[in-house]
Amino acid sequence: MSNWQQPPNPGYPGQQGYPYPPQPGYPPPGAEFNQGYPTGYGAPPAPGFVPPGGYGQGPPPPPTAAPFGGPPPGAGMYGSSAYAEDPMHDEIKGFDFSEKSIRNGFIRKVYSILMVQLSITVAMIAWFMYHAPTRRYVHSHTWLFWVAFVVTIVLIICMACCTNVRRKAPMNFVFLFIFTIAEAILLATASSTYDAEAVLMAAGITAAICLALTLFAFQTKYDFTGCHTVLFIAMVVLMLFGIIFIFIPGNKVVHLVYASLGALLFSFYLIYDTQMMLGGKHKYSVSPEEYIFAALNLYLDVINIFMYILAIIGSSRD
Repeated sequence: MSNWQQPPNPGYPGQQGYPYPPQPGYPPPGAEFNQGYPTGYGAPPAPGFVPPGGYGQGPPPPPTAAPFGGPPPGAGMYGSSAYAEDPMHDEIKGFDFSEKSIRNGFIRKVYSILMVQLSITVAMIAWFMYHAPTRRYVHSHTWLFWVAFVVTIVLIICMACCTNVRRKAPMNFVFLFIFTIAEAILLATASSTYDAEAVLMAAGITAAICLALTLFAFQTKYDFTGCHTVLFIAMVVLMLFGIIFIFIPGNKVVHLVYASLGALLFSFYLIYDTQMMLGGKHKYSVSPEEYIFAALNLYLDVINIFMYILAIIGSSRD
């Protein structure tokens, strides 16, 4: 008979007359006892020991392969690095793509509006210069010049200070169209006092300068959007210089210096406004909702460059 079938001991050693109750299924004294472990494993395993196949379990299941075109197992779980290894995950950048598309559409809209403004201005200048009755009329009726001047001042203040005026369509287009007509009358009246050859030369030089500065603003790594304080101070100095120049008439050198500084300043303003429109890596940018304001800034830069270059050419020919 094996040890499992032996009868229990008649008594517990050291306790007289008190029998030890039998324990069904309990191994006999002297047998190795592994509490919590099945028979046959001996002593408890040492730390770090992994029994082969587990305790009464089969081999581990093979790893589940990811379905074709689907995410790997465990993708999206907290702490999972499955997305970091997914080559398609980095390509899904909907926000960046939409932001870039909005900015490109904004740039196209701004330049489209600017081209319309410049076309109206060029047509007005050509009309006032090559149509003799109109030219004589604006020279004899100076009130037209001053009315256009007041209208431009009022409209530019409204569009610069009132956000709803320049953002809400179609009111913003109406204000910009009226401003463009008034500014074109001012430029046409001023240009009609010069020779046609000087005006054409100034227009060609302005077009070349604006094209070169625009390409420079698109390609350069220098950020001019943070120079608004310097540009504003330079503008204030130029305005004060212009006020003083009123009391020094007939001085050709002062006139050339003033016109040259004005053309240089607005050339920097053209770069500044172009980069503000581009946005992206630049420090400051214009909101895509401000397409009227961006087109207005570029238009003012271009026409000021034209007027200062025309003044330089006119002074050099006198």
